[in-house]
Amino acid sequence: MPAPTPNTGTRVALDELIALSALAHGTSLARRRTAALRSGTSTSRWRGRGVDFRESRIYQAGDEIRHMDWRVTARSGKPHTKLFEEEREQGLLLALDLNPGMRFGTRVRFKSVQAARAAALLAWMAAAAGDRVGALGFGGGIDGEVKPAGGRRGVLQVLRALRDWDSVADTSIQSPLSRALVRVRRLLRPGMRLVLLSDGFSTDAEAALLLPQLAARHEITLVVLRDALEIAPPPPGRYALHLGAARRILDFSDERVRGSWTERFSASRARLLEQARKLGLRTIELDAHADLRRALAPLLARSRHSSVVA
Repeated sequence: MPAPTPNTGTRVALDELIALSALAHGTSLARRRTAALRSGTSTSRWRGRGVDFRESRIYQAGDEIRHMDWRVTARSGKPHTKLFEEEREQGLLLALDLNPGMRFGTRVRFKSVQAARAAALLAWMAAAAGDRVGALGFGGGIDGEVKPAGGRRGVLQVLRALRDWDSVADTSIQSPLSRALVRVRRLLRPGMRLVLLSDGFSTDAEAALLLPQLAARHEITLVVLRDALEIAPPPPGRYALHLGAARRILDFSDERVRGSWTERFSASRARLLEQARKLGLRTIELDAHADLRRALAPLLARSRHSSVVA
């Protein structure tokens, strides 16, 4: 493969991300209906610190002592605890993998560029539905965050971050998914959803322990990036692969090379996909050259009032 033409599908372009707002017209992100996850601008009872005091009730085993209602307890002669009302925030957090493996592509664009395009489209749709949008970048030496904000201004903050992170990501620095999930856990608020965009190559053993914790409290969607060459080897022949300044020649006339090539890629993706299957996460495998509107169709609803149960 010849070296890619500079900035043609190899770098994230801000004007392209902004233009994707046109694809978001008339759509929003479909939500799962679950008893465990109540999203939107609704309220829920909980035992702990909240926005507004709701009521007192008889103390139950497991209630925190610091939330005891001492006045009611003294008046009634029975232990009471306070309940608070928490406003659940509509919001979307986009976690984008910027590890070296994402800067790869053989058709139209790199996986990193397609991931940024998908994140941008999801951000526009979330904002159109009134959601706040934030982003987190990890891998490639990137440790960036954009706190969730609403409206067009919030989306543009995310898009600029996607462009900036892509421009400075280091192709020599690999970071595990688990490190990103620790940061994700700190940023997510009750009612917020998470979309993780990755090729799965950064999945580590610790991530398998953190994902269930996040999935128990938040709706998670996994977008797994892939390139055509990772699914099937090219026709027999000698090809030059480029990674930054490094260049390597691979002979795909050798059957051993052809056989081991796809096995390595599929094994890396399989770790993350298997974990997602066990947790029942909505998962989309996104080709680097795919049409975004069609590929992300399972996530789209025609209006903010519609819902898809996957």
